[in-house]
Amino acid sequence: MGINSESDLSANLQIGPTTLGMVRIYIEGDGIDLPMDFDPEEAIEIAEEIKAAAMQAQQMASKKPKGPKKR
Repeated sequence: MGINSESDLSANLQIGPTTLGMVRIYIEGDGIDLPMDFDPEEAIEIAEEIKAAAMQAQQMASKKPKGPKKR
């Protein structure tokens, strides 16, 4: 499955600091229990990548052709 493939899977996502000074991204779903810890610098890089992807997605969505024009 690639980044552009749709799926019927669903999961919960939690993000927060740990008591050890790390940032945890926690994914929980059907058969999935995945905690991922990152140091603060890595977490900032991830956040920047997410923001950049969101901005690109907004641009792509705004360029989509809208429905047929009414006369």
